[in-house]
Amino acid sequence: MNRYLNLNKVCAVIPFYNESKTINEIITKTIPFVDLVIAVNDGSTDDSINKIPPDEKVILISFKENRGKGFALNAGFAESIKRNCVYTITLDADFQHQPEFIPSFILALESFDIVIGNRLKDIKDMPAQRIISNKLTSFLLGIKTKQKLLDTQCGFRAFKTEILKCIIPKFSGFEAESEILVLAARKNYRIGFVQVPTIYGNEESKMKSVRTILGFIKVMFI
Repeated sequence: MNRYLNLNKVCAVIPFYNESKTINEIITKTIPFVDLVIAVNDGSTDDSINKIPPDEKVILISFKENRGKGFALNAGFAESIKRNCVYTITLDADFQHQPEFIPSFILALESFDIVIGNRLKDIKDMPAQRIISNKLTSFLLGIKTKQKLLDTQCGFRAFKTEILKCIIPKFSGFEAESEILVLAARKNYRIGFVQVPTIYGNEESKMKSVRTILGFIKVMFI
């Protein structure tokens, strides 16, 4: 059992939907920093699934239909729990997150239960609407959770896997990431932040503004 635990100490969960341009590279560059990569195909309609690198450290979970990021994250969390991983990292598949920062997240977990990437110290490359929405949602969630939350929209996160069972979100869309923070605060879990770069390219956001706003409002009332 100890050997099994050691082999799966750090796990990365990477949900993806139509990311054929980046999915191979993000997984390939994540592999050296973790013991296991759980790639969750959220109903992609392109050839993303064919770009998954054939590596024994990579597990593919695939859904025929697009169910939402929260649903995909839950599937990855369940697999991480099942495999007795000690730490669980989440990264987006569009390469906004740099895997080489994973060790910094793991180090921070010595002091916190959840660690989130903070991009707001360097916002020169972040679109203006993202800055406004991020600061507003972080402010509102900070009030709700009674914690200082710096960047609540960043999907680059690290968790002590043992707490995941207690913070599994019910929402299936992007709002699930906000819900996780609310649930964690209610359990008095310690939430910390690690500074990471702001990376935006020509990728098309999967967030639908109206749906995302409505989802966030729902989270504020749970």
